[in-house]
Amino acid sequence: MYDIIIVGAGPAGLTAALYAARAGKKVLVAERDNVGGQILYAPMVENFPSRMSVSGETFAEQLFAQAEATGAEFLYDEVTGVTRTEDGFTVSFTDGSETCRALILATGVVHRKLGVANEEELIGSGVSYCATCDGAFYKGGDVAVIGGGNTALGDALFLSGICRKVTLIHRRNLFRAPHALAQRVENAENIEVLYSHTVEQLLSRDGAVTGILVRSSESGETRKIPVDGVFVAVGRIPNNEAFRPLVMLDGSGYILSGEDAITGVPGVFAAGDCRKKTVRQLTTAVSDGTVAAIAACDYLAGLE
Repeated sequence: MYDIIIVGAGPAGLTAALYAARAGKKVLVAERDNVGGQILYAPMVENFPSRMSVSGETFAEQLFAQAEATGAEFLYDEVTGVTRTEDGFTVSFTDGSETCRALILATGVVHRKLGVANEEELIGSGVSYCATCDGAFYKGGDVAVIGGGNTALGDALFLSGICRKVTLIHRRNLFRAPHALAQRVENAENIEVLYSHTVEQLLSRDGAVTGILVRSSESGETRKIPVDGVFVAVGRIPNNEAFRPLVMLDGSGYILSGEDAITGVPGVFAAGDCRKKTVRQLTTAVSDGTVAAIAACDYLAGLE
């Protein structure tokens, strides 16, 4: 039996593994995809304290190596369910199961894609899903933001303070965001809002974004807009469905927990983007991982 099983090997999960293993716990990290999570899509990270510049891939590799060297074990399989037992939990995988006394859910999110050609290939080369992460790379340039909710409007306002021009593209004729936020966007001098438009194509040259082709749903006319970067803000999908019977989720599928990582289910903790929170950054992910690991160790100490 493991002391702690951590589901997810993004920055939150890897940090939790590092702290729990350093505390002398027997730790297993389960990951269904690639170690590193969303940070792998970041070509450069320049807002992590003490690191002037590092690629997302390098950051993930170094954090993985650090956790592994400390003693954390890794299993590459998908979690299909969790069952409470008298001694803790049984975590079921596609191929087999493992048991533990405490569980940390650091499952992360998947950014909802536009679904247009070349989107995957252009991630990190003009396509981004995080304005606060990557906006500085487009300082003084022209960018587009796709979406009409709070995140999209907030991204547009943030980028308007960095970029020369921001084109905000929304498929409907009204924003879903609060009126006060919409008014700030509409009053910004360097933000152009295109209502009732959709992105038909990402334009590129030599593997980098050069513009977008948009279509009006009212007239059917298309228009090419030259931009240096495209920020997609059409929603996130948390990877929590397998844990719905175990922990409480909000209406969007995020785990309900406090800043202390406690979920309300004894022995189960949540860390990173998978939990309901307002700020999702690399720094907050590693912070969550730290808090969750310490909380899990305290829980185990209480059992003993």
